[in-house]
Amino acid sequence: MTNLDRPIEELAAAVKSGQISAVSLTQESLAAIKSADNYHAVLALNSQALERAQAIDAAIKLGKPVGRLAGIPYIAKDNFLTLGIHTTAASNILKNFEAPYQATVINKLEAEGAILVAKSNLDAFGHGASTENSDFGPTKNPWDEHLAPGGSSGGSAAAIALGLASFTLGTDTGGSIRQPASFCGVVGLKPTYGLVSRNGVIAMGSSFDCIGPITRNVGDAAFVLDVISGLDPQDSTTIEKDSAGYTDTQSPGKGKLALVKELYDQADPDIQAVITETITKLKSSGYSVDEVSLPSVDLALACYYILVPAEISSNLERYDGVKFGFSDASAKTLDETYRLSRDQGFGAEAKRRILIGTYVLSSGYYEAYYRQAQKVRTLIIQEFDQLFQKFDALIGLTAPSAAFALGSHKNPLAMYLEDAMTVPASLAGLPAISLPAGLDQNLPIGLQLIGPQKGERQLLDLAMEVEGLIDFKAKPGVRV
Repeated sequence: MTNLDRPIEELAAAVKSGQISAVSLTQESLAAIKSADNYHAVLALNSQALERAQAIDAAIKLGKPVGRLAGIPYIAKDNFLTLGIHTTAASNILKNFEAPYQATVINKLEAEGAILVAKSNLDAFGHGASTENSDFGPTKNPWDEHLAPGGSSGGSAAAIALGLASFTLGTDTGGSIRQPASFCGVVGLKPTYGLVSRNGVIAMGSSFDCIGPITRNVGDAAFVLDVISGLDPQDSTTIEKDSAGYTDTQSPGKGKLALVKELYDQADPDIQAVITETITKLKSSGYSVDEVSLPSVDLALACYYILVPAEISSNLERYDGVKFGFSDASAKTLDETYRLSRDQGFGAEAKRRILIGTYVLSSGYYEAYYRQAQKVRTLIIQEFDQLFQKFDALIGLTAPSAAFALGSHKNPLAMYLEDAMTVPASLAGLPAISLPAGLDQNLPIGLQLIGPQKGERQLLDLAMEVEGLIDFKAKPGVRV
């Protein structure tokens, strides 16, 4: 066990007491990143990390306040704007882009003493479920380097599984925190839409995007959420955090839970068995677990892949070769600048989603596709609301399978199906957490818990109890 495996709150206390220095922790993280370079979880190091760690240590010696995350090294997905280190969104069109300001979440973490050591790999602009759409090469799964780590926050999830930092940040539009957490055997939390500011995070689907932590355990996820959540005047969609915070965990009591049939019965029997074992443990410890159905969930994936590309096509308009990033120097007219810069800067998946989104928003098709999809989204929200009148939380698989082989999903539709069990909660803006539930053929399987909007406190309490019941201790062979 390394220092980076220790619970965040315990490690920060050790830094503040002088038992361990912020510099040595940062050096430990940087050395781990270097030793795991072949997994390509990280795109860039922060050259100012050690300088910042020295400042934390100096402040501690002088008795100055240093924050709740003093000296804790972390890695941010490379779609968070950061000062002093490039922000690329893993896309050639933003290669070498220097942000003019920093994301609110990064500022909040720095105010509490956390140290950004690196930026992690992702599917370009968050478009994918395997990290293979990164323009800078795929990340490998720490459990088997021939497998995908999931996506789009695959670099962030792999970094935690490899022990490269105490926590990482990801973004989740349709499952991009939870699915890679499932594939890599770590914890991934998608908060309620609006609980964490999106200011300074490169937009994918603006009515879906959520920011959350990827960690080794539920307690660490709660600790990080407590720091990064809450209102932000720079993001009008943000909401108040729970006045009691998210770290003072209490037993949730033996509440009423429901297994969602549509988030379970599509998986192979061996994978279902992992969830069935957890359900048995929950019932034995006093929980009531019923099986329920969300009939409109079968439409969720189609609905998602109409609405999100529509928002993508709007959000990517700004990358025109003039305002941001890459601009083709050979262009002779403004029209050529737009056309050549976007053609060379965007990858195939970004172009595909721009085309789909533009099509469903175009005259004559808006009513047939976009408006109908919004109606389905409303139906899904209503069905979730009805279930939360009877149950405290919902249970399902995070992904229909364990990690798949790199290069195995040639058809984009096959890749989209990987999101089938995560997009329902995204459409409804609900908090959801994935935690490792067991192994199938020596690969981790994720259990997904979904709560009502603004129900993070209760959801995290429940997740902590489930985590204790499962007692998952396996690690990828590379770390044994």
